[in-house]
Amino acid sequence: MAAKASTIWYVDAPDPLAVLRADADGDADAARALVGALHPEKIVTPLNSGPLLTSAGVDKHEVYIGSYPGLTVVCGANLAVHQPSTLDESWTRPLASEMTYLVCADPETSWAAFACWERGALRRSFSATPAHIYENIGIPLVWELPFWAGEHPMNHPIEVLPDPQSLPFNPCEFAEAANAEWLGFRYTGPARDGEIDASTLDVCGFGVYAEGEMPPAPVPAPKPAGNLRRWLRRLAGAELA
Repeated sequence: MAAKASTIWYVDAPDPLAVLRADADGDADAARALVGALHPEKIVTPLNSGPLLTSAGVDKHEVYIGSYPGLTVVCGANLAVHQPSTLDESWTRPLASEMTYLVCADPETSWAAFACWERGALRRSFSATPAHIYENIGIPLVWELPFWAGEHPMNHPIEVLPDPQSLPFNPCEFAEAANAEWLGFRYTGPARDGEIDASTLDVCGFGVYAEGEMPPAPVPAPKPAGNLRRWLRRLAGAELA
């Protein structure tokens, strides 16, 4: 079963895996600054931090950011678009990064996408469900070739006849392979040789709301009046007796 993910990475470090292995905590101040820059017209509130493994597939009003030396990840529901090429430059290169990597997956629909930009120029984009390609831009990268060659076929139930237009691979597994190639980890299954565990990477959480969208603050429970408190104490004493 694939994991839900909606992530974009801004990378300047020549070896992202080495950075993540050496510094998994991230810079909270840099994360707060970036969420404000990405959502200048929104109300931003802090949430608890957590591991990237469980924060990559976010809800509408949540954003998780991990800022490490030379690379930054943003997890946001708005990134899960069927055509990655349509993402605005304010999202694909807000930090003037050398490389930008997008990886998204939705196991409920078996849709997934990945894309990479070099200095803001789109080099590769792929987005599909098992039977429908939404976008396929650029020359396939070397690591993709085993997938296109049918070395990673989808497992269909024996009673299900596959769609004749089905791809020779599972798009979610394809996107996981892109993440492993570029960043050195996968969201599903145990870490393979040389990979890191995504549960060790810490990201900062934020609530992001438009004006009027914020949920009302919880109303504190009223404190018992003095006479009621005394009555409760007497009642407790009577039960003990």
